[in-house]
Amino acid sequence: MKRFLAILLSLTVLCQAVTATGINDSVPERRVNSVDSMQYLENVIVYGRKPYAEVIPAQVLSAKTLEGLNSHSVADAIRYFSGVQLKDYGGVGGIKTVDIRSMGTNHMGVFYDGIQLGNAQNGQIDLGKFSLDNIEEISLYNGQKSDIFQPARDYGSAGTIYLRTRKPKFNDGKRDNINFTMRTGSFDLVNPSLRWEHKLNRSVSFTLNAEYTYASGQYHFRYRKKFSDGTLAWDTTALRRNGDVHAWRAEGAVFGAIPDGKWNAKFYYYDSERGIPGAIVNNVWKNSQRQWDRNFFTQGGWQKKVSEHYEAMVNAKYARDYMHYVNPDTTLMLIDNKFWQDEIYVSSANKFTIVRDWDVNLSIDYKWNHLNSTLVNFSYPTRHTGLAALATAYTLGGFKAQASLLYTMVNDLHESRNAGQTIAHHSQWMHKFTPAAFFSYAPWVQHDLNFRAFYKRIFRMPTFNDLYYTDIGNASLKPEYVDQYNLGFQYQLMPEEGIFAGFKISADAYYNHVTDKIIAVPKGTGQYRWMMMNIGKVKIRGVDVTARTSLRPMRDVRLDLNLNYTYQRAQDYSKPDDYGDGGTYKGQIAYIPWHSGSAVFHASWRDVVELNYSFIYVGERYHTSSNIPANHEQPWYTHDISAHYTFGVGKTRIKVTGEVNNLFNQYYDVIQNYPMPGRNFKIILKFDI
Repeated sequence: MKRFLAILLSLTVLCQAVTATGINDSVPERRVNSVDSMQYLENVIVYGRKPYAEVIPAQVLSAKTLEGLNSHSVADAIRYFSGVQLKDYGGVGGIKTVDIRSMGTNHMGVFYDGIQLGNAQNGQIDLGKFSLDNIEEISLYNGQKSDIFQPARDYGSAGTIYLRTRKPKFNDGKRDNINFTMRTGSFDLVNPSLRWEHKLNRSVSFTLNAEYTYASGQYHFRYRKKFSDGTLAWDTTALRRNGDVHAWRAEGAVFGAIPDGKWNAKFYYYDSERGIPGAIVNNVWKNSQRQWDRNFFTQGGWQKKVSEHYEAMVNAKYARDYMHYVNPDTTLMLIDNKFWQDEIYVSSANKFTIVRDWDVNLSIDYKWNHLNSTLVNFSYPTRHTGLAALATAYTLGGFKAQASLLYTMVNDLHESRNAGQTIAHHSQWMHKFTPAAFFSYAPWVQHDLNFRAFYKRIFRMPTFNDLYYTDIGNASLKPEYVDQYNLGFQYQLMPEEGIFAGFKISADAYYNHVTDKIIAVPKGTGQYRWMMMNIGKVKIRGVDVTARTSLRPMRDVRLDLNLNYTYQRAQDYSKPDDYGDGGTYKGQIAYIPWHSGSAVFHASWRDVVELNYSFIYVGERYHTSSNIPANHEQPWYTHDISAHYTFGVGKTRIKVTGEVNNLFNQYYDVIQNYPMPGRNFKIILKFDI
């Protein structure tokens, strides 16, 4: 009887709680009761240790952090990650590619909402094309993403960048969110963008985003040249020309929820015309090269937890890219080339939960690529790629382990034309297995300390340009291999009281070994004809260190400081006679500094007033692997500051931002003879309705 009364009392209390929290909005008289008074607390702080969700944590830039970095494109923001080198060819519209831990741009995978961005022609993704206006988060992983529930293609890169776009979020009662942003500033910048989010019903919402960018790209730069004995040859100031850009971007997405799952579909379109300012050499101050790009893709994904032990995910994508390049300079050769790329991609991932802490994933992908061009004697290549990945993840207390094996199958078809006949050629089927293993260990529950290590072997296929570019490509090229080793730790301290709000530090030591590196070497006796060859070998040793801390010196005031440092010794170990010049042997490879780093300071008051300061430093380096004084490049650094003020007018939230970039007007080149802008300004107005 006592047990029955106890159960009855418990059920009564439970029903009261459910009634209080599960109120029907259609009956307003039931919305106020004595229990409701417990729901309205102005400030609630819950302290606790956040468990490590990943074996190898990512470096992450959130949307709020991105707003304070004085960055316009994804490429600008990625500079603040440790271990990353950005190649910027100058100007507002200059091409920007990224390299992680000196392994080469082609070893970096860039994923847009979970599906990789591709470029079968040259393997490089121009991150300057992707605006931050529709980006919610940027994540950088060394090795690969720790979540094994992913497509097979995600296992195929030495490092990965994940771009996650904004997903609609609606306050109670709202069905529409509208954001309008206007940027203007130096280089005649005009950059409006509009984003509209709409809630169709409880399960489906969509977003549309459009942006236009115009800039003349004209800025003054300082040009200096010294003789080999160190005396100054000349020192002048000139105007950078032919760096204009006209670009349109439009993208839309639909997001849906299903029982124990979700789905999405999106499209992306980018259309630009830009000048290519070129290198400042031989007293040539202006170049006339032009480039037109049209990039389109549509993609979708479906994910569902079918049962307690099985979860499925399906992704698909179609992409078409067009590029038109013109060089009207007839001194060497008139160039007017057009290229069309097509890609079809489908993927299926299947995760099985064997027991509570043991998961297994099987992913199978297929990718089809085709390249067309107006080049004379072009090969019109087509590539079929099949990938299968088997991965497992196991957790035991503070120990986490993951292992994966990626199988890649590749076959190319290209054409040759002779005497009016077209002959199709199939390459040999290529079959490769590449393993990876990741480990982490947290020895103490009471201390937030984690040790990690990983090994990964990966390869990259030669691109279509490497293999088939007219008179340059080499159809006999082998894949380029990388072996990665990493050992590191992370420590985090989150005090429960006081002005000190948190501290986190992480450090990683790594060694990468690149073999069969694909490089261009002179063909014959002239320096104007080149061929791609597998003769490169690079050994890379480095250390990445990141530190973050937060302070709350007084109520409503927050101070944040992020520091990144990278040391790299990336040496060219190709045989001394491979290049015909032994001066490159064991030399630091081109454009890789020994020391680099960044610092970002953020101060805010009630999210109304925000101040940001950022600093980037790139140490001395050489522009070739021949480390002689004539090839030496001086260190460069920039200081950027910005201030934000947010206020409301009715239901509209307005944010005003002022930026000053390269505050001390330093003249520098990221790539030799491609001068970067000096001090420049920007004003940004944002309206959220």
